[in-house]
Amino acid sequence: MRVAHAEPTQALLMARTGNCLMSFRPHPASRGILLDRRRFLAGAGAAFVGGLSARSAAALERTDALFGAACRRPDGSYGCAIFSERGEIVSTVSLPDRGHDVAYDPVRRRAVVFARRPRTFAIVFDPVSGETLQTLTSIEGRHFFGHGFFSPDGSLMYATENDYDAAHGVIGVYDVAAGYRRIGEFDSHGMDTHEALLMPDGEMIVVANGGIETHPDYGRQKLNLSTMEPSIAFIDRRSGDLLDRQLLPSHLHKLSLHHIAVDARNRVWFGGQYQGASSDAPPLVGFVEAGRPLALTAMPETDLAGLGNYIGSVAASRDGARVAVSSPVGNTMLILEAATGNILSRHAMRDGCGLAPDGSGFMATSGAGDIVRLEDDDSPTRADLEWDNHILALDAVG
Repeated sequence: MRVAHAEPTQALLMARTGNCLMSFRPHPASRGILLDRRRFLAGAGAAFVGGLSARSAAALERTDALFGAACRRPDGSYGCAIFSERGEIVSTVSLPDRGHDVAYDPVRRRAVVFARRPRTFAIVFDPVSGETLQTLTSIEGRHFFGHGFFSPDGSLMYATENDYDAAHGVIGVYDVAAGYRRIGEFDSHGMDTHEALLMPDGEMIVVANGGIETHPDYGRQKLNLSTMEPSIAFIDRRSGDLLDRQLLPSHLHKLSLHHIAVDARNRVWFGGQYQGASSDAPPLVGFVEAGRPLALTAMPETDLAGLGNYIGSVAASRDGARVAVSSPVGNTMLILEAATGNILSRHAMRDGCGLAPDGSGFMATSGAGDIVRLEDDDSPTRADLEWDNHILALDAVG
């Protein structure tokens, strides 16, 4: 069933809520548009901004862009920090355990940080003050996979989740105005459903299904390496219909696909995490379009070896002309020309993983606390935090 020119209704979304049978990320630009500080401050209100600490207010005043990332604090506790392109911390929010990625609603100016699998929490917070506004818990039989996004009008939030008893991935759908009430879910058409994004048309979701079976009873143990089936799926965001699904060649079935980004030609770039022998050297990066087979990008042997069979994040530049990939295993980041797949630059960064577009280049973070703009000559800024895998560039346009 389809509802033309409307958000999914309650009836349409009643695919699998609780134990009932059900049917049924931020827009790529939301990772690439600079935060308009003046509009952001106007929306927050002068009285509220005046209540910030002097340090946070000064950082907010100096910045043209804000970024969010999960982190670990010096005392071992977990949080999520909002920081400027200068690496100055604007706010932090506490988390009960390790977080993974952040989603941002530019309409309500609220952020959500999702738990790393197999945890079950997501925290809604104010990115300026760091105030926790709501704590979400995944429904029984599901856990979060760490990624999510909002509909273009901010009315719905989507989250990648694991239906672990069925060994199947889903995309949970949440009604924001109703207090983030979960109103249904889509079949992701794969398992190990990790990062999902909304394509530029605002109507099609693209999902990276890693293909690895996991279950909370076994922690993060991988249960099906011999039968993995990673895929990239394209899904109608209103009906949940599968529009296309592309698989890797059978000899690469152990190349788990977790992270994606969209270039200027609406091609979806992906990065793989190889679950086979460390002595193998499979291609790790490629792109796909709906209706066309996946294409793998050839790299010089030395560059491929330097990635350690593991891509941790993928990001596209603001103009979509370049794609950056990171390997915290290989302590390496590469920037590729999207049109050709050629490597434009190489950057060494110990435990570097987080990537987001920033100005004409890319912002990057590491588990050692570094914050650096990859194509600048500036030295890295060091935060008193250990950054987790991903960065979100906040977007106040809406």
